[in-house]
Amino acid sequence: MEKEIAIDVSHISKTFKVSYDKGKTIKDKVLFIKRDKSESRTVLKDVSFQVRKGEAVGLIGHNGCGKSTTLKLLTRIMYPDSGKIQINGRVSSLLELGAGFHPDMSGRENIYTNASIFGLTKREIDGRIDDIIAFSELEDYIDNPVRTYSSGMYMRLAFSVAINVNADILLIDEILAVGDSNFQYKCAQKMQEIKKKGTTIIIVSHSMGQIEELCDRVIWLNEGTIVEDGIPYFVYKDYLEFMAGKRKLRSEKEKRAAQEAKKLELMITSVDCVNDKGEYQCGFQVGENIDIIMHYKIKKQQDGYVKWSIIRSDNVVCYETETDTVLFKEKGIMELIMKRVLLLPGHYTLNIECYTCNDDLISSVGGVSYFDIWTDTVENGVYRMPNNWIMKDEKED
Repeated sequence: MEKEIAIDVSHISKTFKVSYDKGKTIKDKVLFIKRDKSESRTVLKDVSFQVRKGEAVGLIGHNGCGKSTTLKLLTRIMYPDSGKIQINGRVSSLLELGAGFHPDMSGRENIYTNASIFGLTKREIDGRIDDIIAFSELEDYIDNPVRTYSSGMYMRLAFSVAINVNADILLIDEILAVGDSNFQYKCAQKMQEIKKKGTTIIIVSHSMGQIEELCDRVIWLNEGTIVEDGIPYFVYKDYLEFMAGKRKLRSEKEKRAAQEAKKLELMITSVDCVNDKGEYQCGFQVGENIDIIMHYKIKKQQDGYVKWSIIRSDNVVCYETETDTVLFKEKGIMELIMKRVLLLPGHYTLNIECYTCNDDLISSVGGVSYFDIWTDTVENGVYRMPNNWIMKDEKED
């Protein structure tokens, strides 16, 4: 393996045996022998990639595509059925934070135990324990048993241990949203600091902002194979288009199922997103117009109003509005025309609720329509704030 290569993954595959209705006792096994069914599920298929020293690489893909399994193979929590993995350097992993913590031991005692799992000697831990405690912001609780900690305190302590190991390679699996917003910001700053020191990083995340801010490369996994490996912006754009297509197919199936289900007092038959040309579209660029068209049926026409909510994939309500009083005819169309939508990149769903004028709910549909927002600029957050940068010379006194 070349000296400048930190991780070399060569043709790895991994298959798991999944059991269904497996008997727990001898009696169950004898009486219900036919229920003991299992199947093999291949999670990774002939995957190969290299990561250079000091490089930050993101792994993306839908749930079940093999991202977390890849990280567990890199940490040697499990081993591939075939292929080879070579690691050059000390590894620290943020996969299951606090997996080595003992509930009856204090936070301080658990720091020593957990850090030793990462390969630190007692002398090394002695030299870093003050930094670990300070970063966790748990000075007042560090000598209390960990079982008395809240889940947030527990995760903060585990995160603080993992990132203060000074490893050559850091593996991260969807755990950067630790603690409150201030602590999350501090974690993000720490990750940038770690990267600047030359640490090799592999991160699994569904957050495009995290990936683009931290990573030099992105590897897109689908059904256990690598679809694309390249610059984050371009790979993520292709991934969003792929996922939008999958959601459109699922949405169409849900619409057909809804039409066959028992009719409600007001039935929303379809909801679609279209562009300025009236074309159905699943992905929009920041600043584009989005026209959401709802088709409905109602048993008997009546007055009422509609509430629309746009929800980001992490369940943040990004926008909510409601109509004035409208007349629901027996069959009709309602449109929500949104001009220059300035939501920042992400996955979004639309929830719709229909009410009578007496505020009685007559129809409610969640996740009824899906769309993605993308941009060709570096921006993070929820909403684009129009701005201008101005440089001025400071006047002399």
